[in-house]
Amino acid sequence: MASHQYHQIANLLEKMTSTDKDFRFMATNDLMTELQKDSIILDDESEKKVVRMVLKLLEDKNGEVQNLAVKCLGPLVNKVKEIQVETIVDSLCANMMSNTEQLRDISSIGLKTVIAELPQSSNSLAPNVCQRITGKLSTAIEKEDVSVKLESLDILADLLSRFGEFLVPFHSTILKALMPQLASSRQAVRKRTIVALSFLLIQANSNAYNGVIDHMLDGLENPPNPAAIRTYIQCLASICRQAGHRLCNHIDRSMLLLSQYSQRDDDELREFCLQACEAFVMRCPDAINPHIPMILELCLKYITYDPNYNYETDDGDTGYAMDTEEDEYVDSEEYSDDDDMSWKVRRAAAKCLEVLIATRQELIEDFYRSLSPALIARFKEREENVKSDIFHAYVALLKNTRASDDVANDPDSMDQVSGPTSLLIEQLPLIVKAIQPLMREKSMKTRQDCFLLLRELLNSLPGALGPYLDSIVPGISYSLNDKSSTSNMKIESLGFLYSLLQGHPPHVFHPHIPSLVPLVVASVFDPFYKIATEALLVLQQLVKVIRPLEGNAAKSDFDAPSFVGEVYSCTLQKLKVTDVDQEVKERAIACMGQIIANMGDLLKNELPVCLPIFMERLKNEVTRLSSVKALTLIAASSLHIDLTPILHDVLPALGTFLRKNHRALKLHSLDLINKIVINYSSNFEPNLLQTAIVEIPPLISDSDLHVAQYSLTLLSTVARRQPQALVGIHEQFLRSVLILVRSPLLQGTALNCTLELFQALVQTQLTGLDYQSLVSKLMGPVLAGGGDGSSRATGGAPSEQVQLHKQAYHSSAKCIAALTQQCPQVATPLATKLITDLQKRNDTEIIFCLLTIGEIGRHFDLSSIQVLPQTIIECFGATSEDVKAAASHALGAVSVGSLQTYLPLILNEIEVQPKRQYLLLHSLKEVISSLSVSPSGLAQLLPSVPSIWSQLFKHCECSEEGSRNVVAECLGKLVLVNPDELLPQLQQALRSESPTMRTVVVSSVKFTISDQPQPIDALLKQSIGEFLFALRDPEPQVRRVALVAFNSAVHNKPSLVRDLLPTLLPWLYSETKVKSELIREVEMGPFKHTVDDGLDIRKAAFECMYTLLEQGLDRVDVMQFLDHVQAGLCDHYDIKMLTYLMTARLAVLCPDKVLLRLDQFIQQLRDTCTHKVKANSVKQEYEKQDELKRSALRAVSALSQIPKANKNPQLMDFLKSIKETPELSKIYDYIQKDSVAGSSDIIVMDQS
Repeated sequence: MASHQYHQIANLLEKMTSTDKDFRFMATNDLMTELQKDSIILDDESEKKVVRMVLKLLEDKNGEVQNLAVKCLGPLVNKVKEIQVETIVDSLCANMMSNTEQLRDISSIGLKTVIAELPQSSNSLAPNVCQRITGKLSTAIEKEDVSVKLESLDILADLLSRFGEFLVPFHSTILKALMPQLASSRQAVRKRTIVALSFLLIQANSNAYNGVIDHMLDGLENPPNPAAIRTYIQCLASICRQAGHRLCNHIDRSMLLLSQYSQRDDDELREFCLQACEAFVMRCPDAINPHIPMILELCLKYITYDPNYNYETDDGDTGYAMDTEEDEYVDSEEYSDDDDMSWKVRRAAAKCLEVLIATRQELIEDFYRSLSPALIARFKEREENVKSDIFHAYVALLKNTRASDDVANDPDSMDQVSGPTSLLIEQLPLIVKAIQPLMREKSMKTRQDCFLLLRELLNSLPGALGPYLDSIVPGISYSLNDKSSTSNMKIESLGFLYSLLQGHPPHVFHPHIPSLVPLVVASVFDPFYKIATEALLVLQQLVKVIRPLEGNAAKSDFDAPSFVGEVYSCTLQKLKVTDVDQEVKERAIACMGQIIANMGDLLKNELPVCLPIFMERLKNEVTRLSSVKALTLIAASSLHIDLTPILHDVLPALGTFLRKNHRALKLHSLDLINKIVINYSSNFEPNLLQTAIVEIPPLISDSDLHVAQYSLTLLSTVARRQPQALVGIHEQFLRSVLILVRSPLLQGTALNCTLELFQALVQTQLTGLDYQSLVSKLMGPVLAGGGDGSSRATGGAPSEQVQLHKQAYHSSAKCIAALTQQCPQVATPLATKLITDLQKRNDTEIIFCLLTIGEIGRHFDLSSIQVLPQTIIECFGATSEDVKAAASHALGAVSVGSLQTYLPLILNEIEVQPKRQYLLLHSLKEVISSLSVSPSGLAQLLPSVPSIWSQLFKHCECSEEGSRNVVAECLGKLVLVNPDELLPQLQQALRSESPTMRTVVVSSVKFTISDQPQPIDALLKQSIGEFLFALRDPEPQVRRVALVAFNSAVHNKPSLVRDLLPTLLPWLYSETKVKSELIREVEMGPFKHTVDDGLDIRKAAFECMYTLLEQGLDRVDVMQFLDHVQAGLCDHYDIKMLTYLMTARLAVLCPDKVLLRLDQFIQQLRDTCTHKVKANSVKQEYEKQDELKRSALRAVSALSQIPKANKNPQLMDFLKSIKETPELSKIYDYIQKDSVAGSSDIIVMDQS
């Protein structure tokens, strides 16, 4: 293989010396192909020959051959040894000084190629090459020849950006060459010098960095000439963008000079001053803080700076101006001559304002007072690009004003609609008035910006544009009617119209329907499929507006029938066409579904034409899912549309869909069959329905509980509406249901659906579905010793004993209780039999019997069974923990059904049975939890609250931590029953001197907070501060539970703590630090082991910080937050794992702020990924390190997705080294694929 390669390369080298340029070209091309192969291996002699020949071809007379030779350098430097790379570099550097311009150019391109391809992780190659190039470049920069100087500066900038760390020893030489170039008479030289200098200062030591900055500032204080002022200000801005965090110490001096120079009558200088301010705001957020008012004043001054144009002539007749656009644009041209640079100043001011708004969330309210009116007034800007930047600045303001979900959904937080939101509402008329004429401008960009701003306005103030539709709708009409509108413009207009229709009540649009319907219909027939798709989506929404079915639709005076024909015929045409784009087909089907669902009663004569088309689409694999969704809309319609024409074909077709390996299709088909059975059961025979439901048994499985849930719901509906359809097939699906009941995964909604199914089945009174049969099927397998029970339940041979999961016993018990609710007369006899036979059972059977008794007792009064309480309490003494837990649960559950009998017993037993206290407290918890969820339960519980409360308080300081935790939960849930009386008592207990008491009290608060609105919320909001101020408690344990309560509040109901965050956050952050007083040494034999008692508190603090991320950072100083996240990256394993998750989340939530700290993040993540476990470590240490690497690389992957992160040299260097380290590269590639697969999974789930 090797000899063949050598022969081939020798052959190519020979052809490269040919006099025929085509031979040389083809040979060079073939050589490049060979060099790109991983399998190529060159010996020393071949390397020399290839390198010599490629360098020779760089001087070829033919330009195409030269270009190919340059391209060969990239793969070549990765294939040859170090000495040959040095030869290439030396030759290229020498040619850079050549007198021939073409050779100089090709050599500089070659050097850039070599620098771009040099491997960063090699031991000595990159440093050696850097050393060789640097000296020669420094010399070349000092040459008189400008073209050599420009190329050298370009190459040096590339070198510094990729290999900055290797060039640190040569910084003084490079600086000596660069600094004089800032005074060059050529602007291009100065610009490239600035770029190179910015990259150099990323890695420079503090003395060099400060020396350069001082040189700039001294130059600005005593400028040699006006050009130097501009250069130094540009340079400061560029340095700040690359290495801004180090400029903080010089900000005050810099800003003093900028404020002076920005007043000079020089437009270019003003622009540079504003760009420097923008960089300072972005990269030095803390240091720039005192100067924000000055920067704001500067921006507001210069955003209106337009000395060559008089806006006042337009102000009086804005509405008319739009009708005479031709004249207006002629006037604009007259003033926008080439000498007018004022627009650049205004653009720089707008961009600076955008950064200010985006980074200073705490000033949003002030911005609305001072900045918002000024920006609105500038919407009339004449220069298109500047106007766009002003719009984007206002969009940034709106993005920071989004009403949080918590405020929108929480009725107790009405007082939160203040500040920025209320100011925005006040300014809304001004915004609409300013935008109205702009929506009819000729400029596409301006119109698109108008729609962008209005859409963002809808996100910030949902439903707020209703009163202004008279101003907005003509603008939408203009863009859709305008023949010069681009496709994107029309799609933007339709997209905004869709958001508008979706976000407002239907009645506000009724005056505009006559103008909107023809517009949208015309767009539906647009030849471009994307416009037609968007228009059909809008038309579907418009149908809901024209004829809404919910709310007060019936009382409306609007004449809906007059629009039905136009909307229907337009959609029908699109529905009939088969040779259109897939997306258009799907949208037409969905739109027609909506039309028939909302207007079907007005289209009775059309149904025989339209419905068969749905049937055709249902048979087509490509459109069947869309058709099922559309038919579901129709079947669920309150108009009860006549589906007779297709009903007999639809059900068998849906049955076949249940066999398909397409999850979304199964779910929607089950839903459609369910809707048909509910609304149309009288229109078809049971045997027709059987063709569909016979396919259900395989779907009832714990492998997909969502599909199983839909299947169970359908069976329940059939049992109630068409029970005859179950005859002959019930055994098949019952077997699947019984297997599901024994699944450890069955819980929540799926379990509730199973209970409803059993109740529906027993009511059918069909043979084999009577109470006794169903109960024996549920009980038989468990009481007979396990197994899947299918054979025994169906009369087969006994199955082998199989241990069931404990959840299976709970599920079976609930099913039996659900059946018993339908046959109340058997409740007491069944419970009596189970309790009597308890002594004869083994442990698993006892657990099942106890749970069944408990679930029956939850719904029936079992106080007539005398031996019941004593028998259950005797089980507390069992050796099996599972039996004890089941007995505890059963005692609590039977108390729910007979509170007067059993609650006093439990309270008494807690007092007299200290050893069984934990189990009895769990019984009490079951009572409180079960009764506090319904009004009737609360009414029963309320009289007993004082006795329960006093009993619980006696046990707040018991020695067992487990018991104290249950007491805390009971106290919290009890407070919800009677908050007015009990919450003050809890507050009083907070002042106890006992740390144990304070721990229990603070813990209990967590259980009073839920994600749903509660009567206690108003009280809790007033008093929660007192509980959370326990973060200052001297006892670590109290502080830990206070953090847990804080976390619960932030997660479930942020409005409770929103106003307290400024006070609580410093205490939270203090708990993230390692505290030496909580670290102790424990002797274990000859070894000393360090124990950190503060670890749990730190974990709780970081968990709370992570929750703050999930709930938004609107009241959090993000830079301070990042400080503590970065500290956590160096902490214990558990905390590192949390902070890696936080880093990934922060990269999505506030990318700009993370970008400022990217260098520090990357350094800490690199340390984790390159850490080596000690050779004699145990297996767990290796596993922990692998897990850390995986999590760290997930964080790196998230950081790399930040816009502009690819400009960060440290990140790029780290990513390069990851790719070159096989172990890390493999993990990183898997993470990348996983993130793509994860996002596509989410899409699939959304579709279903």
